Amino acid sequence: MTMQPDNKGGTSMRRRICILGGTGFVGKYLINHLVREGHSIRVLTRRREAHRELLVMPTVEVFDANVHDENALNRFFADQDAVINLVGILNEPRDNGKGFYRAHVELSDKVIRACRKHGIQRLLHMSALNADPGTGSSYYLRSKGEAENRVHAAPQLNVTSFRPSVIFGPEDSFINRFASLLKKTPWLFPLACPDARFAPVYVGDVATVFTRSLNDPATYGQRYDLCGPHEYTLQQIVERIADTLDINRRIIPLGRIASTLQANLLEYAPGKPFSRDNYRSLQMDSTCPEGDKILREVFGIEPAALESVIPQYLRHKTYRDRYQVFRRKARRE
Repeated sequence: MTMQPDNKGGTSMRRRICILGGTGFVGKYLINHLVREGHSIRVLTRRREAHRELLVMPTVEVFDANVHDENALNRFFADQDAVINLVGILNEPRDNGKGFYRAHVELSDKVIRACRKHGIQRLLHMSALNADPGTGSSYYLRSKGEAENRVHAAPQLNVTSFRPSVIFGPEDSFINRFASLLKKTPWLFPLACPDARFAPVYVGDVATVFTRSLNDPATYGQRYDLCGPHEYTLQQIVERIADTLDINRRIIPLGRIASTLQANLLEYAPGKPFSRDNYRSLQMDSTCPEGDKILREVFGIEPAALESVIPQYLRHKTYRDRYQVFRRKARRE
């Protein structure tokens, strides 16, 4: 860890940070923020060569590693000042909770042991809104809650955990998934759990929160709920996506029985577009009692609203897709 002049005439700490889950959606945004702050980043991934965009970034190293291998964690944590764990899964192979427990709880235990072994005292942990080992409505939320409790109970660790609502932005797996389904579904679009409520938070705001908390002792031991400025039902979000894409679809809201049936059917569909555990998670509203207060008052962020951001990437993607089609046709001709 080094102290270097910042652009405000003061000094700031430049840390060596190992990131787990850094090649994912949130990770790439966060790495960009951390690089701009001058931190040295070490990213662990199963497929190093698949992430060439990270290889060319200054102060970023990317290594082939299985994050579930404790020996690998010990090897790559050895000379680091902080660790950020972004690893999370939304579905598991079987609907029994074991996949979630391995990805969230067992990995967190390994991270704790490796941090303690190498004297690392700073850990940033990605959790989820409504994460709770006792009251979470799904395996996902209960395992996230158990992992969160374990890292906060670990001795000699200064932990900050973040509990976002659904995160949106280019390359997200939420808005883009519904956009893809809307394009593929003609005329009628059956929607499970249409009244589930969300307060979507922008990925850039999440990355800023992580970055600002890194060297801030006031955030040690804190668990922050992260929500955007507005709440929406799932049906309102899907309707907004359809309007943005100028797709004429009639959204058919499904009741509890039909929603459960859809989850049971899609549990076995390729890619699991909707699972039983997703359905259970949607039984709890993903909103914050005090709205976006944390972003504004704790981190000084003016949060981005869903409706101001998604047109920028959904419409751009549509035009880019059309361009790719034209290119393919040109090559055939």
